[in-house]
Amino acid sequence: MTANRLELLLGMLEEQPRDPFLFFAIAKEHEKGGDYSAALDWFSQLRAHNPGYTGLYFHLGKLHERLEDPEAARAVYEAGIHFCRQAGDQHALSELQGALMNLDIE
Repeated sequence: MTANRLELLLGMLEEQPRDPFLFFAIAKEHEKGGDYSAALDWFSQLRAHNPGYTGLYFHLGKLHERLEDPEAARAVYEAGIHFCRQAGDQHALSELQGALMNLDIE
């Protein structure tokens, strides 16, 4: 994680505090930097305020898998599938179904 990129994103969030993409990008920056706790926190905030943000679920589920919590990953994937169906987001739906299937195989 580059401090400059994270600082830039946090500054943008001050100007646009309801922008779901900024929450997502900040979570990903923390994840890239290995701060999984902070990444989970930012993803959780995004999910609480914007549960229909379909891009969230694949990445949050994968983070739970990385943290060796398959039950949490499964719950996230299943919730994401629900929201993707509601939104008609076929791309994200396909990714989530594949991730869930892979989780079941392992």
